[in-house]
Amino acid sequence: MNPQILIVGAGPTGLALASSLARQGVPFRIIDKNAGTGTASRALAVHARILEQYEQLGLAERNIKRGHPILSLDVSDGKRVRATVKFHELGKGLSPFPFILSLPQDEHEEILEDELSRIGIEVEWNTSLLSFEDTGAGVNAVIQQQGQPEETAEFAYLCGCDGAGSMVRKGLGLDFPGGTYKQLFFVADIETEEPVDDMEKMDMYMDNDGFMLYMNVRNANTKRILGIVPEEFNERTDVQYSDITNYIENKIRVSAAKVNWFSTYRVHNRVSERFAKGRVFILGDAGHLHSPTGGQGMNTGIGDAINLGWKLAAVVQGKVAPRILSTYEQERIAFARRLIATTDKAFQTIVSQKLRGTLLREYAVPYVLPSLFKFSFPSKNAFKILSQIHINYRNSLFSKGKAGKVYGGMRLPWIETANGDNFAPLRSVDWQIHIYGKAQPELIDFAHAQSLQLHEFPWEVQMKNAGFKQDALYLIRPDGHVALATEKQWVRVLKMYLEAFGIMAFGAE
Repeated sequence: MNPQILIVGAGPTGLALASSLARQGVPFRIIDKNAGTGTASRALAVHARILEQYEQLGLAERNIKRGHPILSLDVSDGKRVRATVKFHELGKGLSPFPFILSLPQDEHEEILEDELSRIGIEVEWNTSLLSFEDTGAGVNAVIQQQGQPEETAEFAYLCGCDGAGSMVRKGLGLDFPGGTYKQLFFVADIETEEPVDDMEKMDMYMDNDGFMLYMNVRNANTKRILGIVPEEFNERTDVQYSDITNYIENKIRVSAAKVNWFSTYRVHNRVSERFAKGRVFILGDAGHLHSPTGGQGMNTGIGDAINLGWKLAAVVQGKVAPRILSTYEQERIAFARRLIATTDKAFQTIVSQKLRGTLLREYAVPYVLPSLFKFSFPSKNAFKILSQIHINYRNSLFSKGKAGKVYGGMRLPWIETANGDNFAPLRSVDWQIHIYGKAQPELIDFAHAQSLQLHEFPWEVQMKNAGFKQDALYLIRPDGHVALATEKQWVRVLKMYLEAFGIMAFGAE
């Protein structure tokens, strides 16, 4: 079968989209103008929601083995620790992955590429997209591998995962509004003489000069440091680690025996005016750029890929009506805009040299932050936001109904049951019905006739605590979000929903 989809860009977003399509048996090509996966990167954190979705694709275990979990964050002002946040305690009972995974982007990309290679899918490196045209019936793309003649190929859909300078976004003529922070930032990978004892801790330093974030990566002797370059170097383009060695050592008391790599960069906050136009989509940095606050950028790009991946697969395989592709932009652009509004506001406050920043450092860090994380309700919310498990598509065309505290568009709440957990069935990456209690014969017969998976979970008290209503009907999307929730097992309502979107389970013939 001819490739139906062209993926441009093989960073984490493009590779995650490729993994999703491969898992669902959809033929595609993935090209990248670079010679191979990245050798150095700023992105480090992989959050719980992405690990949950990787688990569906069979990718979580290998990523977790390669990285290491960050279980806590210490916030200090250089003199003493002002606050400690324990992620594993906050996330307990909310996700099978109650931590931040520390995994450098280059290693992350290597794993995804290798997993594709194992199933016979190769990234076409040194290959560029020169131009494309959406004909309405398909997309004609002109591609060129380095040293080879140009090639014209037709695809059903084109996905631009080609970064901040996206040729695909520019080819669509889309604006990329936003701004650039005035500060110059640095990121460094260094090796220390002495190994650290606690690999599972991340440190944040804040004072009136700015902030630094530092943690161990790869091994006990290698540290990643991210921060603001001192003001006197702000206009220089040739800043080296040696220029700011004293600054770093004075602030965080970390000495480098060896500098593996060092880079300076400007931070942008931008969201494209559109994420889709006709048969062409943009994902990841091509569509949105964020501050480093909370390590959300790369995770959001991978989230885009998971969201679009199952929809493209379903449309290409004739399992849903093509109009559902409009929900990709509807769902993901709303989240990207919210993220810019929240993380970038927090980031502005942290890096501000004005009164607000001082107030935050002098008052919020020692007093507000510990109290935020001290009590169960707000602390659970803090984990939900950081880990991205709070993302919901409540206003999506797809999202209907509510039963208990669980509504259409919400990520399916995770619970451990006597026989395992309710996320295990999601590994099918397919539409499925969940009943927390007992399924009625009429529903069982309907699900069987539709080749629609039905999973019954005998009722336990903790299910109510998670928000479920006993014997209610929950239709789950292939990405683990609730599509439809009804208080009763109304087969007629379920049938109308499936017909409205032309939905057939992937198992149906």
